[in-house]
Formats: sequence, C-alpha cells, structure tokens
Amino acid sequence: MLNDTPRVAEAFLAGGVLEETLATIRKDALEYRALRRVPQTIIEKFQKIGVYRALVAQRFGGLEATPMEFLELVEAIAQADASAGWVASFGVSATYLAALPISTLETLYAKDPDVVFAGAIFPPQKAKVVDGGFIVNGRWPYASGCPGASLIGVGIAVEGEEGGLPRTAVMPASAVRIDETWNTIGLAATGSHDVVVEDVFVPAEWTFIRGGTPNLDMPIYSYPSLGLAAQVLTVVGLGCARRALEEVKQMAAGRRSITGAPTMADRAHVQQVAGEAEAQLSAARSFFYETTRDVWGNLCAGQVISEAEANRVRLAATNGAQTAFDVARMCFTLGGIAAVQTDHILGRCFQDCAVVAQHAFMARGNYEAAGKVMFGRGGRPGYP
Repeated sequence: MLNDTPRVAEAFLAGGVLEETLATIRKDALEYRALRRVPQTIIEKFQKIGVYRALVAQRFGGLEATPMEFLELVEAIAQADASAGWVASFGVSATYLAALPISTLETLYAKDPDVVFAGAIFPPQKAKVVDGGFIVNGRWPYASGCPGASLIGVGIAVEGEEGGLPRTAVMPASAVRIDETWNTIGLAATGSHDVVVEDVFVPAEWTFIRGGTPNLDMPIYSYPSLGLAAQVLTVVGLGCARRALEEVKQMAAGRRSITGAPTMADRAHVQQVAGEAEAQLSAARSFFYETTRDVWGNLCAGQVISEAEANRVRLAATNGAQTAFDVARMCFTLGGIAAVQTDHILGRCFQDCAVVAQHAFMARGNYEAAGKVMFGRGGRPGYP
C-alpha cells in the first residue's frame, strides 16, 4: 500500500495522549538531540499511552498487546523522531523480565505495570557469588534509555554457569551511576550512555537468563526473543525512513529552482528516485509485518516456532533496517545541498537510519547468517 503508515491499536489511542505526544516530539526533537536524551516528561507520556505496559501480562495490569500492535506503536513514534522511537522500543523488556520468578514479577508490578527498564548486557562482567545472590561491579556501554529508567539490568558472568546466554542482574536505577558517554551523529537523543555499578548486592531472584525460559505461559513470551529484540529496533528505521519520504514529498511540491528549472516534483530524476524508494520501503515493511503475523498466528494456534520461522523473523528485521537506511539515503540525496545542514530533517533521518542499520542485531552480516540457516549449514551463537 502506498504511503503505508502504522495502524496504531485502539488501546494506545485513549484520550488523545498519543497524538498530543507525537506532536510535541516533532516540535521539540532538536532539543532532545542537544540534551542527548528523551526528557522525563515524554517518558511519562509513554507510560500514559501504554508503551511500557503493552507487553505486560493482564494479571499484572498489562495490555497483553500483540507484537504487531506494539511494533506499529513504536513505528508511529519513530516517524515523529527516531530517538524517541528507540527509547519507546524498550517497552519490549517486559518479555525479557518474564524470565524472572513469579514472586519477583508480583513485586515488580505491585505498584503499576508501567515499569521503565533499561539494560546493558555486554560484555558480561564477573559477579561474586554470595549468600542469597551476587555482588555486582563493572561498566556496561550502550544502555539506551537509562536516564529515564527506574530499573537497570546489567549482564553478569557467574563462575561455573554455562549455556551461552547471559544472566542479567536487575537493580534500582538509584544503585547505578550513569556516565554520559553517548555522543553520536545519529539516534543522538537515546541516552545510550555507559552504566557503572560498584559493589551492589543483587538477590538471586532479581536475576534472569536473557532469552531463557519464561515463567509466564503466554504466546508473546514464546515469540522468538532475539527476533523480537531486533524487530522493535528495525521499526525505528522503518518509521524514520517513512518520515524522510514524507519530507521529500513536501519539499518537492513547493521547492522551485532559482534558475527557472522545474520544481522538484516535476523533475524526472526526483520522480524516479522517489518511486523506487516508496516501492523498496513498502516491500520491506510488508515482508516484515507479514512474517510477524504468520509467526504470531502459529504461536496462537499452539505451534512451536521452528528455527526456519525464527530465521525468517531475523531476516525480515535485517532487511527492514537495511532498506530503511537505503531509502533514507535516497531521500537525503534528493534534498540537495540544503540537506547537509546540521539540523536538517533529511540529514537527521539519514543519520538515524544509519545507526539503526549498524546495530549488531540487524547489520548486513545477518544476511549471511540467514543464508546459512536456510541451507542447513547451522547458525552462529545468538542467532536466530
């Protein structure tokens, strides 16, 4: 469908808070970029919208949204600003936290389900085993959204523990020091700083295996966890690339050349590039959501998701992120010399989509990993 935009579920539209928040984000995005974080006022708006309770079980006051509904919500926010969409995407953390003991989850959600969690898993730092838990020390980079989080998770290595998947230690944000190291050309407002932990005791029941068996028997918690982790980031690129195309259309309709040349919209080259960009983005987005719906439908029918299906989720996520970057680049070139200005929206979209495509979960190397699985040649650690 041309001009395909997210069809946000009714559960997130109550009271007009989403529309109001998106308008504010569009207006103030440059301020967030300078701050290198999304302000707390927007985090609180995300809580009202339901970003952080979207994938929480209803027994804890959550919405139990489908993956499609959550992905479309993040995509809509990313159209307003990619950094805001990136921070909102970590509402997916409810699926990781489902691996905590039920008693811990009851404590976690006792007040309300709108818990804001941020995490930095790699590299796992050695933790000291003590009676009842662990003493945690270390530094972890890329803790996206940590300035607005109430809980922080960090990856720990426990002597004698094997299995390949990292253990995460969860602690109050007040126990963590944030070192503001994030200073980038794209996704500048995500607050993806380093977090530093010094001699913090974490009870064993407040740790879980990232990607481990969930303690809640619901389809969303059986969805391929690493696949969903990639998907929530990919839709940031899809939404941002859509914004770039919107901006090109607006520019093309009214921008005239001082030399008397045709308006942008009447130039054959602009028409061709815009048409190609629309086709590529729409195709990638359709593959992405079709795959999501298929896997979700199989889960709801009681099927166990196969490696091939999980691989398809990762492939669709990789393709979506890479295509979004290509489309943003095409839009940037159509913007001409104006687009190279520091704060120009097409330059920002280009940079933001570039950073999305650089993420290890969706980087181009994942095409090779997908092909290996397709040909029965195995995968690699952590894939799919």
